Amino acid sequence: MPAQTYAAPPTPWSRRLAEPTIHPSAYVHSFSNLIGDVRVGAQVLIAPGTSIRADEGSPFYIGDGSNIQDGVVIHGLEQGRVIGEDGQPYSVWIGKNTSIAHMALIHGPAYIGNNCFIGFRSTVFNARVGDGCIIMLHCLIQDVEIPPGKYVRSGSIITNQAEADRLPDVQDSDAKFAQHVIGINQALLEGYHCSENLVCIAPIRNELMQARASGSSSSLANGHNGSGSLLSPEVVEQVRALLAQGYRVGLEYADPRRFRVSSWQSEGPILGTHEAEVVQSLEALLAAHRGEYVRLLGIDPKAK
Repeated sequence: MPAQTYAAPPTPWSRRLAEPTIHPSAYVHSFSNLIGDVRVGAQVLIAPGTSIRADEGSPFYIGDGSNIQDGVVIHGLEQGRVIGEDGQPYSVWIGKNTSIAHMALIHGPAYIGNNCFIGFRSTVFNARVGDGCIIMLHCLIQDVEIPPGKYVRSGSIITNQAEADRLPDVQDSDAKFAQHVIGINQALLEGYHCSENLVCIAPIRNELMQARASGSSSSLANGHNGSGSLLSPEVVEQVRALLAQGYRVGLEYADPRRFRVSSWQSEGPILGTHEAEVVQSLEALLAAHRGEYVRLLGIDPKAK
């Protein structure tokens, strides 16, 4: 699903209409909103429900390998900048391999270094967080510079520099926790990419087919055609006819409860146009919906 990205609106302080730039290897969920000059690096994961708005303070930078989790808000004031590692001014800079956890607020001017963890519902505003810092849950970091490698326990309010300077160092167990979060989100990044790639997801669905109970309610299945295919010869012929007419092939499916009330759900369309490829994809989809009612659709790609 495509990411929701928008140009910054024209304002009295900027008429650039800048748009986000997202590295091809990053994954931005379609339920997130990115507005304005937001620069997303390689292997970044931006989860559902995030709001990243470079429409007042701008630009924003999110470094390679970082993750922005569900419900995070990133915004910035018109005035106030930090200097990124490239020597340029930014409203918000987030370094490499950094986790911004669920519901956190990062409000520029703000700098967060590499290999950091910002915990659930914590706020960083008008502050600089050094490399390798761990800020736990429900913290407020404002108007200070946190030295590199410092640990902020849950619920802390750090609003003057003396408090920041007294913070304890991150322990090995804390650093391992932060790296574990990065690893989990890298796996999720790969999983989300896989889920949108039929070549990647089909073998997984085939594994599910083997694990599920035998028997299918699908009207597409034959099981006695001698070829080992899940599709009957009649269905293969229907696929061939649809492709010959320029249609895409899709599916609708329903479990027994939904079938009784005619509440079908959609799967597809399959992007391939070659018969063998489409048949293989249909078999994978049918296996994933074993035990459900399934019906074949022809979809006109030129229709709205």
